[in-house]
Amino acid sequence: MPTTTRASIIRQSPGEYETVTLELDDPKKGEVQVKMAASGLCHSDDHLQTGDLQVMTYPFCGGHEGSGVITKVGPDTPGFEVGDHVVFSFVPSCGQCSACRRGDFNLCDKGALLLVGSRADDAEDFRMKLDGQNVGQMCGISTFSEYTTADVASVIKIDKDIPLKSAALVGCGVPTGFGTAVKAGGVKPGDVVIVMGIGGIGINAVQGAAHAGATRVIAVDPTPFKREMAQEFGATDVFENMEQATEFAQSITEGQGADVALVTVGVLEADHPAQALASIRKGGTVVVTGLGKMTELTPISAFDLTLMQKRLQGAIIGAQSPHSDIPKLLRMYQAGQLKLDELITKEYTLDQVTEAYEDMHEGKNIRGVIVFDD
Repeated sequence: MPTTTRASIIRQSPGEYETVTLELDDPKKGEVQVKMAASGLCHSDDHLQTGDLQVMTYPFCGGHEGSGVITKVGPDTPGFEVGDHVVFSFVPSCGQCSACRRGDFNLCDKGALLLVGSRADDAEDFRMKLDGQNVGQMCGISTFSEYTTADVASVIKIDKDIPLKSAALVGCGVPTGFGTAVKAGGVKPGDVVIVMGIGGIGINAVQGAAHAGATRVIAVDPTPFKREMAQEFGATDVFENMEQATEFAQSITEGQGADVALVTVGVLEADHPAQALASIRKGGTVVVTGLGKMTELTPISAFDLTLMQKRLQGAIIGAQSPHSDIPKLLRMYQAGQLKLDELITKEYTLDQVTEAYEDMHEGKNIRGVIVFDD
């Protein structure tokens, strides 16, 4: 029998989130059902409200960063039990497709239907319903729901001693930002790094760059609160804009520029990658992690890219391998090497999703978190 769950959905894009009651399928083979404990309010879900991100199914239930406790396990689904504590990865990793076999677990083929919101193996099969109508699940998990059913390829068991509220953040913001610096950006000891945009992703890019041994971590954001927070997470220098940051990076590198620039802005605009490319040295690297309009094109200098041998790199979940790297990040947290608790600026209820994103737009949040009732 389906489970009834309260959830936050969007009926169209642009639009606003609203709380409704949905019917949720029991788990099938290879699936589990989870009672949510907490969900991060990532900027990507706000892109649905603004229309920057378009999905294939409406209504659509948001949320892709969360944690909870397993309440049901599908038949023939070994390795999971009722009562297990889990976090979700917004990109699945099946371990069997061509991408997974070559080690690109974050590019798993099971991600093909994430913006359809259906089960990964059938674009017509949906786990959520509203009055008999299909409801898409954000990234196949939809953490803006009291209960959710998901494929185990998107589910990672964690130590029960780890607070679920903090653990929720390793589903997206933490690995995406940390990996943007450490894996996709390849930051090395002694590097000069620019982090462009200090939100839920950028603050963790700062953490990652500092952890990797960067001598200077230059944080760029127009909001004073975010610049202040960046310093608490490892930034050595802060600036309001890229022009200032670039000039400073050149001043401490004999005119060369930063080794690595990480573009982690909340809304990617056409000129951002070009600004980042202009800030790095010959042979330097730019990683673009921020999202903007799906139709946005960016002009860059092919002359600069080619003759200065610069690298422009995209990254999803920071080029991390979710099922191996997320547990490592949690071990770092347990060892006091990674900040999670300090990332949470404010807690919200499920009915306050739109309010939470208003706060984000006003620069009040690094990371807002929905906390569900026990």
